[in-house]
Amino acid sequence: MTRIIADISVSLDGFVTGPDPGPENGLGTGGEALHTWAFSDDPDDRRVLHEGTVRSGAVVLGRRLFDLVDGPGGWDDETGYGAGEVGTPAFVVVTSSPPPAVRLAALDWTFVTTGLPDAVTTARGRAEAASTSSGKDLDVVLMGGGALIRSAFDAGLVDLLSLHLSPVLLGAGTPLFTGAVPRTLVQRSAVPTSTATHLTYDVL
Repeated sequence: MTRIIADISVSLDGFVTGPDPGPENGLGTGGEALHTWAFSDDPDDRRVLHEGTVRSGAVVLGRRLFDLVDGPGGWDDETGYGAGEVGTPAFVVVTSSPPPAVRLAALDWTFVTTGLPDAVTTARGRAEAASTSSGKDLDVVLMGGGALIRSAFDAGLVDLLSLHLSPVLLGAGTPLFTGAVPRTLVQRSAVPTSTATHLTYDVL
């Protein structure tokens, strides 16, 4: 069965970027430390990264994050989603206005202008089709940014939360859950490494 999984790295004080994020500084000041685990040689970090990308049938992201990954300093063959891990899934972008052109034209992009629930529905359809084609269950991964994941939680769209808790205090930045609608979570796993604690929760 296709699940909707929110997957994001967060600081100990609850931020998914550092202060002053922007087009030239996507993760904000100090925010790169949130993703140290993704480039680690620790076997547990590598396993978490592999398992997270191999289950992806479709990925949902917001327009600001799309502009970062498709921008001049964004993804390439070595740093794109699941680079070196698995084949690339379909990408669904929530936006009020699709871009006039896409730099990463080799990737499968769909732009949804009718809101997050419709984007998730579109991504679920793509993931289910990929599941049928591959013969294994694949999921929809909400990769962010923080506002998109918080909105998905508030709308009751998330089945599972995958948090990568980085041992850093950023002090300010983009908060993940401040002001969120209350939800009950059930912890399913905790994997500590030298660079992060990888936590998964069922969302009730």
